[in-house]
Amino acid sequence: MRVALFTDTFPPEINGVAISTKSLRDVFIKNGHKVLVVTTNPFSNKVTFEDNIIRIPGIELKKIYGYRFAGLYSKEAMKIIRQFRPEIIHIQTDFSIGIFARMVANKLKTPTIYTYHTMYEDYTYYITKGHFDRLSKSIIRSYSKTMILSSDEFITPSEKTKDYMRRIGVDSYINVIPTGIDFSRFNKANLDVGKIKELKEKFNISDDEFILLSVGRIAKEKSIDFSMKCFAHFVDKHPEIKTKMLIVGKGPDEEILKDLAKKLNKEDKFVFTGPSLPSEVQYYYALGHAFVSASLTETQGLTYMEAMAASLYTLARYDHNLLDVITDNVTGYFFENEEEFSDKLYRAYQMHKKNDNTMLEEALKSIDNYSIDTFYQRILGAYKHAIKKCW
Repeated sequence: MRVALFTDTFPPEINGVAISTKSLRDVFIKNGHKVLVVTTNPFSNKVTFEDNIIRIPGIELKKIYGYRFAGLYSKEAMKIIRQFRPEIIHIQTDFSIGIFARMVANKLKTPTIYTYHTMYEDYTYYITKGHFDRLSKSIIRSYSKTMILSSDEFITPSEKTKDYMRRIGVDSYINVIPTGIDFSRFNKANLDVGKIKELKEKFNISDDEFILLSVGRIAKEKSIDFSMKCFAHFVDKHPEIKTKMLIVGKGPDEEILKDLAKKLNKEDKFVFTGPSLPSEVQYYYALGHAFVSASLTETQGLTYMEAMAASLYTLARYDHNLLDVITDNVTGYFFENEEEFSDKLYRAYQMHKKNDNTMLEEALKSIDNYSIDTFYQRILGAYKHAIKKCW
């Protein structure tokens, strides 16, 4: 099958959509399909084509994590896409490249499938700064419905996103397909011990320290400040424990969080590592013993699953979206406040000290449903269904 993936973001950019799209590309190539990626160009102001990836230049919107808004149409890109002759167009984004994808589909009469990755209502404050927020959310809902209805098949990565779509009036069939992960790359047995040692030395981590890990974009909607306050409470309750919190990533709130570490009077307890390349993130997980996220805006929780695959105790701020991913006190922990967090992280610490791997083993079993092979089979089925609709 010849598949064209259209996305506004792709590695080396680091975010959930970029990583999800790359996973999709890689698994389809592995299974013998031809894949063309159409994305933005962070390297050049020209259209480039290399390794079956078309990169289209655009304007960088620095206030939205360096997001690029590409031109809505490219003759050069269109010529390459025509020659590729896609059998299915998979749209991973809504705006510049997504709009171009729909133009291409109309011209080539190609079936389209659309994945709704991002809960855009959670991001309106970057544009509105709190003004006309209700109106902006209403516009987003209407736009999202239009995008869905103009696609032959539609995918959400979680039941939470599906429920949201039903609430805003989408009544078409919805494929719920969580992004697949190659869990083998997070197994410490498969990692270079030398690289792990280098990172420990770089970030001044000793072997007797209990490390809490946060991985992801450093931005308001990720609620890393809440995680930091919870960790500070844990440190105050258990000063006898040698511990640190590693914050892996970059984003607009980095300086705000560094100031928070000062205000909490615990600068030595927080380590800001900067971003990790997607191909290297498994080594950062290998530094940790426990993982935390307080975000309430996740559509599927990829980092939780990565943490489980890396055999980390997982702590998540309660969100019904994660009920399919985490079973409280069995595969991980939910918390809602500083006291709960502190108690549950202490439980994880005690299990770590006793080499009790019961929870870690249960967590590994629970993520089988999110394997890269299961993901491939589900996506392939949706592609075939979209193509049949257009026969």
